[in-house]
Amino acid sequence: MSADTPLCHFCGAGLTDTFVDLGRMALANSYRSEADLAKPEPEYPLHARVCRSCLLVQVESVVPAEEIFSDYAYFSSYSESWVAHARAYAQTTARRFNLGPESLVAEVASNDGYLLKHFVDAGIPVLGIEPAANVAKVAEESGVRTEVAFFNRDTARRLKEQEYAADLMAANNVLAHVPDLNVFVGGFPILLKPEGVVTFEFPHLLNLINEVQFDTIYHEHYSYLSLLVVEKILAAHGMRVFDVEELPTHGGSLRVYACHNDSETHRDGPGLAAVRAKESAAALDRLDSYAGFEPRVIAVREALLEFLRTSKAAGKTVAAYGAAAKGNTLLNYCGVKADLIPLVVDRSLAKQGRYLPGSRIPIFGPEKIAEAKPDYVLILPWNLRDEIMAEMAHVASWGGKFVTAIPDLRILDAPA
Repeated sequence: MSADTPLCHFCGAGLTDTFVDLGRMALANSYRSEADLAKPEPEYPLHARVCRSCLLVQVESVVPAEEIFSDYAYFSSYSESWVAHARAYAQTTARRFNLGPESLVAEVASNDGYLLKHFVDAGIPVLGIEPAANVAKVAEESGVRTEVAFFNRDTARRLKEQEYAADLMAANNVLAHVPDLNVFVGGFPILLKPEGVVTFEFPHLLNLINEVQFDTIYHEHYSYLSLLVVEKILAAHGMRVFDVEELPTHGGSLRVYACHNDSETHRDGPGLAAVRAKESAAALDRLDSYAGFEPRVIAVREALLEFLRTSKAAGKTVAAYGAAAKGNTLLNYCGVKADLIPLVVDRSLAKQGRYLPGSRIPIFGPEKIAEAKPDYVLILPWNLRDEIMAEMAHVASWGGKFVTAIPDLRILDAPA
């Protein structure tokens, strides 16, 4: 192993096995202003590897987390389906774990308060922990008490000294976004009460492989997680998984329920054995099961480029919906620029008027679709396909159609 060999984020072993190499790319959430277009754009290698020791799939932490997350462009509340998902989580966990006015719910990477505000409405005290000051400010303005900080052992100790010990801790789609898993996960047993519960939600690696969801790979997303590996990580920090739910979010996610190893009140639920069995059947415990992914990724790229080039040659226009990180990975891996897709629309006011990183395609509000009347609307956040197609049903009025590229190219009629 050479001195240049990257090391595993969890176990420290040398990473020598490729999962998929996507080349060099701009940061997926670093949207560009008009002034930025005159400047060169930083690009970094995006090479996912699998650790042959612990089987964690990961990309190198080539960019400091502070550069990515301190002024973040993603606001959770812009997705109606995600807000509904958060509301349901608050209601079910409050009932399941008997949370009330004497409890404390803490969320790590609490974003704009999209989840915690539902606990606030139920009279349950909350604390958000969010590193992006611009996003935390929005949460505070909506009544969600928020600490601006990166979560780690030191942050957990400081908050515990301030008597913020938690009955429930939530960490939705953040476990995969931390470069140092041990420093991050080590904070949870510190802040969690002896019989407290922590839930982690993350896209399931099994779905990423089965559905060729390579566009969920980007620099801000350091790890790609299976239950197998998450159980190893939590066990290393004195916690055990006692239940698992399979969720439809983000193309197929897991919600893992964990507690202290010595907890006496949390018994294993049926979901734990079910997901263990699925991963065992897919042989996720064997290194050779991770081979063969890259050729399937190349096939997606070739199909999308063929569609875009053929459409352009036929005089057809293609617009994109959703200035999401996954879309930026897809477009930049495929080398798509504004000559093939001249515009993208997004509901987020923080993104409108800016340009996608790498491809530099301009971002408009959704009303631009009705003005431009493209022949095709390429849905980049495919996990929100049905929501977007319902919102954009008027595309049918001029004969327009929708397109998704993953797991394979599909042309879809607008809903009636």
